[in-house]
Parts: sequence; C-alpha cells; structure tokens
Amino acid sequence: MSLSIVNAAVFDGVSDGLVDGPVHVEDGRIVAVGGPARPADRVLDARGRTVLPGLIDAHCHAYGIDLDMLALESRPLSYVALMAAKRLAAALARGFTTVRDPAGGDAGLARAIAERVIAAPRYLWTGAALSQTGGHGDVRAADSDVCGCGAHTVEIVDGVDPLRVAVRDRLRRGAHAIKIMASGGVVSLTDPIRIPQYSAEEIRAVTEEAARRGSYVAAHAYSPEAIRHAVDNGVRTVEHGNLLDAPTAAAMAAAGAFLVPTLAAYDAMERRGAELGMPEVSRRKNREVLDAGRTAVELARSAGVRVGFGTDLMGALEDEQLQGLRLQVEVDGPVTALRSATSVNADLIGRGDLGRIAEGCVADLLIVDGDPLADPSVLWAGPHNRTVIQAGEVVG
Repeated sequence: MSLSIVNAAVFDGVSDGLVDGPVHVEDGRIVAVGGPARPADRVLDARGRTVLPGLIDAHCHAYGIDLDMLALESRPLSYVALMAAKRLAAALARGFTTVRDPAGGDAGLARAIAERVIAAPRYLWTGAALSQTGGHGDVRAADSDVCGCGAHTVEIVDGVDPLRVAVRDRLRRGAHAIKIMASGGVVSLTDPIRIPQYSAEEIRAVTEEAARRGSYVAAHAYSPEAIRHAVDNGVRTVEHGNLLDAPTAAAMAAAGAFLVPTLAAYDAMERRGAELGMPEVSRRKNREVLDAGRTAVELARSAGVRVGFGTDLMGALEDEQLQGLRLQVEVDGPVTALRSATSVNADLIGRGDLGRIAEGCVADLLIVDGDPLADPSVLWAGPHNRTVIQAGEVVG
C-alpha cells in the first residue's frame, strides 16, 4: 500500500525548523520527503497541519495500573494485562507510536501486539525491574511481612549469581533491555531517595550479561551518588535523575549515558496524589524531587548529555502523558523537546529508522493541527486534533 501526505509542513525529528512536504510512503516506509506529487493508494490533504515523526515515550508503564505498588503486584496478571491493553491503546491514540516499558511487560503481551490482537504502540519491554531487598521495588511497609509476589513490574533479586540468571531469563524471553533500581524512589515506602542501591559487583553482573547479548541496562536513579554508581558500573540510561549535579552530568556525558527525565510524573503526583490516596511519605518524597527535575535537564544539556523523553505515569495519572511534552517544552523549547521525544529516543533504543521523517525510515507519523514550533500547545491539546499513522497505516 502507498500513502501520500500532501500540502503539509514537516518536522523531520532533527532539523531546527519545518520543511515542505509532501511525504510519500510505500509498504510502511518513507520513500520520499518533498518533491513532486506521486500517485498513491491513499492521499491525505494536511493543509494547515504539520507532520511529525511518531512520538516515542521511553518510560511508559503498561503494567503500572495502580499507584499502590502492593495492590498492583497482588492483582492477577490476566487483569493487569487487560488493563495494560487499554493503557497502550490510549497512548497510541495520543500519537505515541513507540513506547519503552522499563518495568513490566512480557513475551505474551508483546506477541499479542505483534499479532495485532490489540492496538498498541511498538512495544519494547524489560520485564519486571530488578530490585534489592529493601530497595525501590520492595513494596512492603516497614511493619509488614505481606508480600505482593506477582513480580509484574518489579522482582526482588539479591546477589551476583541470582541476578545473572534473572537477566539471562529476561533476554531469553525477548526483553529489549534490563531495568534495575539503583536508588530509592517516590512510591516505595522504606527507602531514602538518595542512597545508592545494589553493590558495584551486582550492577556489573547485570550490565555485563546485557552487553553480551547486545542489550543494555536502564537504572532508576535520583541522586548524584546513585547515578554515578550506576554509570560507573556500565548502566546506559539513567531514568529520572532529578537530583543530578554538574560533576555527575559530566561523568554521564563521558560515559555516553542518556538521561530520561520524567517530569510529568512528579507534576501529576503533586497535583493529584492526595485525591488518589498516595501516602504522605510518598507525597513528601515527591516534593523533594519535583522542582529539581527541570534543573537536572538543564545541567545534563550543559554537559552534553543526550536527553530523551519519558513520562512514568502510574494508575489514573496515565491521562497526563501529553502534559509531559508541555513540561519538557517549558524547559527546552519546542524544537529540542520534540527531538527528545523522536530522534533522540530512537537513538536511545537503537532504532535509527524511527523518530525521523527521512527516506528509508519507518512511516510512524503524527499529524497535528497548526505549527507546533510556533504554538506548542497543539502537541498536548488532546487526541481529537491529530492523525496517527503507524507503519504507513492510519490508526487514529
């Protein structure tokens, strides 16, 4: 099948401004940008609109159906997967044609997506994140011995050899990458945010196993000491990173590590956490990192760190996904923020044929009303003002 999008301005995911269309697609890939009109099986007239690469959310939790981690891990996986299907369909309708799930997903969900049983973005999963006992993934309160043992989003694994086995098994099943918890977090109840988690030997065991399979490791980390501990031991992407400082940013740049900020999550939890029943300890920790997230992005950019885009929205907060674009635009401006959510994230996941509008790239595209560089609000105005194209097929 062929598709031509005519009379449109184009943001190609890389350039500083818009270029002229049309965009020509054949068999799911872009064959030309600009030039004369071509015959096509379907023609879309996008006059007054802009064509963007399909958006990529590098920190999207399909299985993150509840802000209460104990409740989430106690649910049957069948229920979690059905709820995940709804969350993924909503993300696709917003224009996110690819998502990376760094704490969840499995081969069954991935197969259902590949076989088009459900409508979803291209789905890159890590399986349950790895956490030490008492770490960010340990859902127990200090005075509780009850365990939510589903391991849908996080699994507690301690020690070098057990970690090697866990990594090998995830990669056997088809995981895109491996996720570890390398510092405390907001929704966990017993771990201070700043303290590094896992020993150097444990992290190296994970990163070495991933590298042998041509994969990589993403680490949840907030503080400079936790970020440095992770990066020095081979971690490739730092998730969140809100408390980053300049020396640590320089170390990340030297190591070639990416930062994936998740500004949407903290903003949404600050505004809506109380009404959704977040414990006071979690809301207090969220306030500790809320404003620092923007500063971390600025420090990372100043040091030359490549900055991606993620949202990390759990439970009912998933409807804030497009607001993540607003928050990153406020820090970076529209061009840089859009690069983060397209070409930079594509490089992060090792897919140079995504996140760009160029000959040979996959035709994952988003058409929005107006000019998002002049009026960025069109990016987060909602799914009603957009056309979503995945691999050359109009899906929304």
